[in-house]
Amino acid sequence: MDIAEASSACEDVFETVRGAVIAEDEFLERVMLGVLSRGHVLLEDVPGTGKTLTARSIAKALGLSFSRIQFTPDLLPSDVTGTNVFNEQESSFEFSHGPIFANVVLADEINRAPPKTQAALLEAMEEAQVTVDGDTYQLPKPFFVIATQNPVEQEGTFPLPEAQVDRFIVKTAIGYPDLDGEVELLRRRVSREARSPSVEQVLSEDAVLDIRRAPETVRVDDDLLTYMAEIAQATRRDRRVAIGVSPRGTQRLLESVRSQAVLRGREFVTPDDIKRICQPVLAHRLVLTPDAKVNDVSKADVIDDVLSEVAVPTVE
Repeated sequence: MDIAEASSACEDVFETVRGAVIAEDEFLERVMLGVLSRGHVLLEDVPGTGKTLTARSIAKALGLSFSRIQFTPDLLPSDVTGTNVFNEQESSFEFSHGPIFANVVLADEINRAPPKTQAALLEAMEEAQVTVDGDTYQLPKPFFVIATQNPVEQEGTFPLPEAQVDRFIVKTAIGYPDLDGEVELLRRRVSREARSPSVEQVLSEDAVLDIRRAPETVRVDDDLLTYMAEIAQATRRDRRVAIGVSPRGTQRLLESVRSQAVLRGREFVTPDDIKRICQPVLAHRLVLTPDAKVNDVSKADVIDDVLSEVAVPTVE
């Protein structure tokens, strides 16, 4: 599938998801960046804004198997990955697959569970496999995690470990709808009997695998590679930052900007592509110093300052 076809396929997905989810196009694009970039997406927002509906709708539109894991304080790692169960008839143990074995996994309210259970996702997200009692099991392809979390200032939440946060290629939020959007939400509810809207399947598993190959053909000039590296280096030099963007984060930025170009139907990356997605791709990877937190410095502020300081290359 070439870039034009991949871009058209993504637009078909957007079109059908818009019929169920009231959200800005930018938000839906950021979620699709995760799909195209073979990464995972973290959605952070207050309850009731449509995070779960978004994940379910995108999975349906992509034609992929879907599984939802409700994270709670008493959820065990084996509840996520699966466990060995004794078969009395065979007098042997058999592996019972957990809900992680699906193409699209919704890790709902991931920060409601303690860190040990959150860590059960780490190997799956990075390696697309899980290990139980020394045996390794491959996950379906494609494999894509959409995790949702409530803001950490709400009661009953556990901050995600830094290693796990870094494995999400994008962190974004859906936000509240504006007045017109909320009225449209009510209008749609009046016109249907079901409580939740449904979407049509527009792609297949093979088609999703094809569109994920398209970003690899996008051209990136050397000047833009240097620009991305300079942005990452600048975050590490910033006095407000204890831990800057890692080399893995820089690679995820590259993958994201190529996917951004595919969504735009282009065979090349522009500086605007990089500037457009630095916030959702890089900000959550930063760890601020205690002084910065006391002074109410946000990670978004740091990224904005870095983008204003690093010279933008001119690409013809």
